[in-house]
Amino acid sequence: GHDAMLLAAATSARAGQRVVDFGAGVGAAGLALAQRVAAVGIVLVEIDETLAGLARSNAAANAISADVTVLDVESGAESFVAAGLAPDSVDAVLMNPPFNGAARHRASPDAARASAHVASEGTLANWIHAARRILKSGGVLTLIWRADGIGEVLAALDRGFGSLAILPVHGDAGAPAIRILVRAVKGGRAPAQILPALMLNDESGLPNKQVQEILAGNGVLPLATL
Repeated sequence: GHDAMLLAAATSARAGQRVVDFGAGVGAAGLALAQRVAAVGIVLVEIDETLAGLARSNAAANAISADVTVLDVESGAESFVAAGLAPDSVDAVLMNPPFNGAARHRASPDAARASAHVASEGTLANWIHAARRILKSGGVLTLIWRADGIGEVLAALDRGFGSLAILPVHGDAGAPAIRILVRAVKGGRAPAQILPALMLNDESGLPNKQVQEILAGNGVLPLATL
């Protein structure tokens, strides 16, 4: 979907770096990043074994070398170490956490599918804590979240992250933002900045050509060039 491709286009990475995609699902965001950045080491972390299997198949079908790990992002440090994700060991993390609370989302009766969409009160903070643990000093976290939950994001990033850059995403010109893309640096100290908003549709209601290019896997968003 749109969220995964926007997240991939907002993530900065260089050849030789190790990048981890939390909650990778079938691998859309992480594999799109690996397709764009040659020789990046990508690790796809997914709790659901079926989705992890599809991520492996997608990587193979696109001739992308990727490690796929079945792991609960909210598990402890020992589980991460056992999966090869030791503290202070990766250069970048990207993530699209489940962001609908039970009160605002009708959960699937399938427990695995429900966990991909429905967040508990501590989901965001726990995922950011896990990212902070495995990132090197100066490592970068990129995430996408509901725009109306910006306060939750800022609160969760307050411990250990700085140099925030926020890109609001609007469905239509003149309408409130529906998503935010956020770039945060572990140990960063630069002032926060809000970048010019991205419109999915232009003022006439037609799809934004820049966004269409991004959704097709071409081009990057400004967050990826900071």
